[in-house]
Amino acid sequence: MKFTTHLAIGTAVAALAFAAPAGAKDCASLANLKVDGKVTAATLVPAGGFQQPAGPGAPPGVGGASYKDVPAFCRIEATLTPTKDSDIKVEVWLPATGWNGKFVAVGNGIWAGQLSYSAMAAPLKQGYAVATTDTGHKGSGLDAKWAVGHPEKLVDFGYRAVHEMVVTGKQAINAFYAAKPTKSYWDSCSTGGRQGLMEAHRYPNDFDAISAMAPANPMTGLMVQSMWVGWAPKHAPGAALSPATMGMVHAAVVKACDKLDGAEDGLIGDPLHCGFDPAVLQCKAGETASCLAPAQVDALHMIYGGVRDATGRVIRPGWPVGSEMQLALLIGGNEPFPVATSYFRDLVFASQPGWDWKVSDYGAELAAARAYGANMLDVPPTGLGPFFARGGKLLMSHGWTDGLIPANNSVEFYTGLLGALPAAQARNQVRLFMVPGMDHCGGGEGASTFDTLGTIDAWATSGKAPERIVATRTPSPNPNAPKLPPISRPLCPYPLIAKYDGVGDVTSEKSFVCAKADTAATGSPGERG
Repeated sequence: MKFTTHLAIGTAVAALAFAAPAGAKDCASLANLKVDGKVTAATLVPAGGFQQPAGPGAPPGVGGASYKDVPAFCRIEATLTPTKDSDIKVEVWLPATGWNGKFVAVGNGIWAGQLSYSAMAAPLKQGYAVATTDTGHKGSGLDAKWAVGHPEKLVDFGYRAVHEMVVTGKQAINAFYAAKPTKSYWDSCSTGGRQGLMEAHRYPNDFDAISAMAPANPMTGLMVQSMWVGWAPKHAPGAALSPATMGMVHAAVVKACDKLDGAEDGLIGDPLHCGFDPAVLQCKAGETASCLAPAQVDALHMIYGGVRDATGRVIRPGWPVGSEMQLALLIGGNEPFPVATSYFRDLVFASQPGWDWKVSDYGAELAAARAYGANMLDVPPTGLGPFFARGGKLLMSHGWTDGLIPANNSVEFYTGLLGALPAAQARNQVRLFMVPGMDHCGGGEGASTFDTLGTIDAWATSGKAPERIVATRTPSPNPNAPKLPPISRPLCPYPLIAKYDGVGDVTSEKSFVCAKADTAATGSPGERG
């Protein structure tokens, strides 16, 4: 990023003095804003002049960004201290000109621990006032050691920090523009998706509409699922699943299930009705290559079929078929995913130094995980009534090939949510859009680029629920990623799927209609394992 000269900065500041919105205060005066803590800086940043502070890098669910085309904005930095042990960093960015009258907040990935600067750039460029928080601690997000001996910090992470950020953001908006936001939105993925659901649950008046993509919820259950999927390839000799093996399985899944939506395009549009059984790949007598050992078949049945307790009862969903490629991130290490092992080792079983993930009773693990943190970390599908009663809109979305958070979790939550709502609210105020071929929060082999913020803004403004969202597949910034041609696809409100009309251009969303899935196909392969 280029540095701006002092002369250019001075010129920009002078211009902003004349271009500031009617009634707006000088940015520097917001240093005196009364918040639940202290404003540490209020700075007018010239167009293209923001430089992101050094940090551990963007975690899953929070992508990178370029700031060279970010317009001038008033940057508010604050430290909030709702308890003696709280240290919540918050930033609020206010467009110096061209504010659209609306506020959007963005969330975090995994255990948070940093401000999501890169997620703020795009909304700011569209005229939104934007806010972010580190949720009360600093770190890479891969472990929970920061919460050891600090229960208030875990509460801050679980729900309090985001609400405090929202309150601060709205205070700053009112002080700078002499006006309250006409609409307030949440737009985030992963931990950010869970944070959005938690806001609807605990603070139903904070937002008018929420986009919760791939929500890490229920978080305590997800910790157990992550442990389970890490243990499955290690549960028996010969069960290990290498990236190459998972690639072979993925190719077989696509071959078996690609045509369920009518289009042979390398994407599985309806994994729930795929019916693929990894046992078809088990080595026959004399085979040693391009096949699976019996222990590997068992491991895949465990991954697809879900977490089981000591009696064999499924207590948490598994991963859908098709998610094999990204699952390598959870199953390839010497231990299960560190985010989960840290939760159990550092928090849940901190008083039991002999705890061993290799010999866990997963029914007991789930009970212990919930007992320790469910009240702080989980959002029940029956707990969003007040949010919808006041007219709130909820957009959920999830990639079917997400290897970090099973897409089945969102299906489970959405199904429970619909059962808890009056018919009119279920029909008009909540939607779930599943995305074929999309990995965690984006990427993958499918059409995974779509406008969640624009969708909830239009929904909250017009009152008309989205019935079709157009997604595109764009070239991956990863030079090592496969070079796939651009396509567009419609995303359909669950349980509808996008079906090919059989005659049009298979690369265009116009050739697909939203229709019911073929329920004649068989179900989960895990139920046969």
